[in-house]
Amino acid sequence: MISATAGALVAVTLSSTPLMQRKLTAEEASVFAKGDRISTSATLQMPELTRPVNILVLGVKVLTTDVDSPPPELSKLGYHALVNSFDGLTDTMLLLRFNPETKKLIVLSIPRDTRTHIPGYGTAKINAANVYGGPALAAKTTSELLGGIGIDRYATINVQGVQALIDTLGGVNVYVPKDMKYQDDSQHLYINLKAGRQHLNGDQALQLLRFRYDEYGDIGRIQRQQLVMRALMEQSLNPATLTRLPKILQVIQSYIDTNLTVEELVALVGFASRTSRADVQMLVVPGDFSEPGQYDASYWLPNPTRIEAVMAQYFDFGSVALPTSSPSSLRIAVQDSTKHMGASQLMISALRKAGYSNAIVDLPHSEPLRVTRIVAQQGDEKGAEAIRRAIGLGEVRIESTGELGSDITIQLGQDWIQKQPNKATDL
Repeated sequence: MISATAGALVAVTLSSTPLMQRKLTAEEASVFAKGDRISTSATLQMPELTRPVNILVLGVKVLTTDVDSPPPELSKLGYHALVNSFDGLTDTMLLLRFNPETKKLIVLSIPRDTRTHIPGYGTAKINAANVYGGPALAAKTTSELLGGIGIDRYATINVQGVQALIDTLGGVNVYVPKDMKYQDDSQHLYINLKAGRQHLNGDQALQLLRFRYDEYGDIGRIQRQQLVMRALMEQSLNPATLTRLPKILQVIQSYIDTNLTVEELVALVGFASRTSRADVQMLVVPGDFSEPGQYDASYWLPNPTRIEAVMAQYFDFGSVALPTSSPSSLRIAVQDSTKHMGASQLMISALRKAGYSNAIVDLPHSEPLRVTRIVAQQGDEKGAEAIRRAIGLGEVRIESTGELGSDITIQLGQDWIQKQPNKATDL
């Protein structure tokens, strides 16, 4: 019944206005014309993915000062207002891989400050590619950065569309990791969030996503983006979402530009709605911060060797495997969320007994956890699974929400305290 209902809704939606709002030249369109079609034809059954597909997602924030002819009603406001346009610098860049063969969804975050070659324009921050040449140049630049991987489709969404999408989905329950306060009168940007688990509406979620005024800058913002993305997937992506897709598209249609057909979009949403949490894996392009004074601006410097390994393991592109790390060489950070005296030191002792000698106690994890998380910060899934077996508990997460300098971050939950013969005491 669900399938038939979804099929009927798709048939209705297919007759609506196309989602593609920018015209691509034949040369630009050819950047995405690789491989066979990606989904079955729409019938009274829900469209299905027919092969693995790579989608480049570009998130843009455009102000009146970024465009030559802003809407008159916005130019008179007296501040740099948000404009619904797709032509600005990309605040967010994601490469998504939907793989029906492995049933995994891979999310690779590309830091906006990544220093790379933009074809025809030289070396610059990757977020400028969209300004110079739109989604086609952004895709070519991303492909070159990642060793030549093919990109099947793109989707550009204006930041106002993100707010509208979250509101349409009913908001999002997320743990805000710390108090966030920032004010920029020139943009009417006001961020004021308190730490703790809460239900955020679209405006509040956008505050969380846009905040980058701490020691980690854009990389810290990527960590928060991954928190929100995972929360949205867990709360909103289910078979019932498909019945709401026409309404969702109606709300966000003016904020999105994509060469995905509605049929393909439904196939992607359907795939994501059936993907388990463990099979949603989130990574960041491997690299390091540039040193102060090293360049004329601050950059994220990509690591080509590690990029090759990540692309081979998670995108089935190339054959360079992630290096196998011995227990003694893995950099492990332990973050306690339990507030029990000695919990972190007990974990350090357990790790050392198992041969993991390169482990340190990191700052506490702010969100109270019931189950310990073993975060493969650099994508080392095998290393994280080995640690889970060694300590006998926890869940492995492939994401970049741990300590930036670690290979594996262990965020202690109540299950660790319950395992101890003599319970540690509360702080």
